[in-house]
Amino acid sequence: MKNLAGITLAAILAIGAATGVHAEEFTKGVINKIDAKTNKVTIKHEELKNLDMPAMTMVFRVEDPAIRAKLKEGAAIEFVAERVNGKLTVTQMK
Repeated sequence: MKNLAGITLAAILAIGAATGVHAEEFTKGVINKIDAKTNKVTIKHEELKNLDMPAMTMVFRVEDPAIRAKLKEGAAIEFVAERVNGKLTVTQMK
């Protein structure tokens, strides 16, 4: 039984590695502007490694109301951005 659990765990890890599953990496940034009407935020950020983007200032969608509640212009943040339905979206924030 112990051996079966080990084989199962190894298989899960191998599948995760093959499909690109990895821990989310937070990126540092500063909020420049918040547009509450469109649920968008402008962030000056460091390199977004998971999206292969250099440091720059850009606009992201923020769909999660809990994240939107934390947004303040001028605030230094750490966040995760991903492509959601083809749109760059903040999916997590510290």
